Amino acid sequence: MDWVRIVYSVILIVCGIFMFVAPLFQKGDERRKFINTKAQSYAFIVVVGMLLLDVAQSSYLSIRGNAPEYGSGVSPLVFLTVISIIYVGTLLSYRKKYGG
Repeated sequence: MDWVRIVYSVILIVCGIFMFVAPLFQKGDERRKFINTKAQSYAFIVVVGMLLLDVAQSSYLSIRGNAPEYGSGVSPLVFLTVISIIYVGTLLSYRKKYGG
C-alpha cells in the first residue's frame, strides 16, 4: 500500500474523530451546543443519503444481472473526506447564521 494513502488516512481519521468528539467536551453556552448539534445532524443525514444511494445502486445492478464486483461502491477514504467537508461547511454556515 502506498505510504501517502496510509498517512492521509490516519490524518483524516484523527481529524474526523476530533471534529465529532471535541464539541462534546467543550463547555459553553446552549447556542454553541445547538449549532454543533445542527451541523452533526445535517452530516448524519448526508451519510444516510449516501449509503442509501449506494444500496440502491447495488440493488439495481443486481436486478439487471450485473452483480457488483467485490470492492465496488463508496470508497471509505472518499466517504470520510466528503462527510468531513460537509460537516465543516455546515458548522461554519450555522455559526455565521446563528452568531456562534
